[in-house]
Amino acid sequence: MKKIFLGKFFGAIFIGLVSGSVSSQELYLFNNASIEEEHVAPTYDFDFIPDFTYEQVAKKVKNMNTEMPFELNDRIFSFINYFVVRNRDYTRMALQRKYIYFPLFEQTLASHDMPDDIKYLSIIESGLNPKARSRVGAMGLWQFMPATGRMYNLYVNADIDDRMDPELSTEAAAKYLKSLYRMFGDWELALAAYNCGPGNVRKAIRRSGGKNTFWEIYNFLPRETRSYVPQFQAMMYVFHYAEDHNLLLENPTYPIAYDKITFNQELDLEQLAMLTGACIEDLEFLNPSIQNRLVPSSHQHMALRVPKAKANLIAENKENFAQAVKLTEERTIALRTANKSASPTRVASAQPIPSGERIAYKVQPGDVLGKIAQKYGTTVSNIQSWNNLSSNVIRVGQTLYIYGKNTNSNTSISNNLADNSVTDATGAKYYTVQPGDSLWLISRKLNGVTVEQIKKLNNLNTNQIKPGQKLIIG
Repeated sequence: MKKIFLGKFFGAIFIGLVSGSVSSQELYLFNNASIEEEHVAPTYDFDFIPDFTYEQVAKKVKNMNTEMPFELNDRIFSFINYFVVRNRDYTRMALQRKYIYFPLFEQTLASHDMPDDIKYLSIIESGLNPKARSRVGAMGLWQFMPATGRMYNLYVNADIDDRMDPELSTEAAAKYLKSLYRMFGDWELALAAYNCGPGNVRKAIRRSGGKNTFWEIYNFLPRETRSYVPQFQAMMYVFHYAEDHNLLLENPTYPIAYDKITFNQELDLEQLAMLTGACIEDLEFLNPSIQNRLVPSSHQHMALRVPKAKANLIAENKENFAQAVKLTEERTIALRTANKSASPTRVASAQPIPSGERIAYKVQPGDVLGKIAQKYGTTVSNIQSWNNLSSNVIRVGQTLYIYGKNTNSNTSISNNLADNSVTDATGAKYYTVQPGDSLWLISRKLNGVTVEQIKKLNNLNTNQIKPGQKLIIG
């Protein structure tokens, strides 16, 4: 078929239809004409950071549907800016994990007649990581210390840490927070007490002359607690208005569907996985409180979470599997030993990189900066500097650049700047913004050039920049 200019063709057909002079061939062509359009795949810039003002945020806060007290101020606004601009990776990581844990949080909070938005506290506590450990030994989604955990029936031994169990720890957190609310009659003070203890809150109330709101006793609270409640409120705002700040997910993470099965015996988790064809990593993910791939006699009545795809097979053959998955003394020793040897704190030896050379390391599941630093004989602060990281948050699949042992962070920053800058014919020097860059980080690379100078050189009214943007730097 000849190519036909369709606009003229359709016009001629229309006239022909009116006059009755259209041939059958022309009518067939009209009915079967295919307009070839250029299909452009839609693109979306996930790195774009929309501008926003204090007034715009204040208006959104007033429209928030929440039972929690929340009045915007400069302190909260600074944390909102941090979560939506400076540390978007952390916020996106939390957004990814919310689908796994928020349904549980919402159900538990509702059963205790508590505000739904308390669920955001776990993001500040643990980043929604059930295996999170603080420097002082607090563990789990809700960061219970051992003594407080025991008050709410969260027990710890060498093989099981109930503080890492999502259901048990969420129930305990709800009970503890509700008791703190009854104690102080104010949710902000209850949150403050959750962070620093009720004794410190009472002391702050006394030192303030008997004031009874968080912001009235703010200056008398421990420094960490002064940031803790505003961070919670900032995160509450960010999750309510994530789309307004272009905090969208390219690949959301969804929970593994599971059922619970009680074996009423000691259990070898690796043997169970082998017999049933279940993925051992899925079993570990669903049961984060299990530390050594075994269930000891102290927890033999615990309900094991198993992937729903394997639940019927396991339930129907539980009696047949009982002897095969029973924990023996030999297997107990082997599993505990294997777990210790796999611990990130006991990496056998570093893999040094020759001086002056650089490798690209792709982040694997289970990686943390400390583990990677130990593997290559460097420090966390070096890796952060080399990769412009403003926190310890990394994601699976992310590429990190690691330099030879004698390469310091200042050298690598200069190299990074050189790799991404050009000088034009007039002598003007330009820098191409990289993912993770901020004006502050770029100013550090330039050794003395301030953020304000960069903004002036580039006629910028805000601190917002995006990857690929070219900035004049000299």
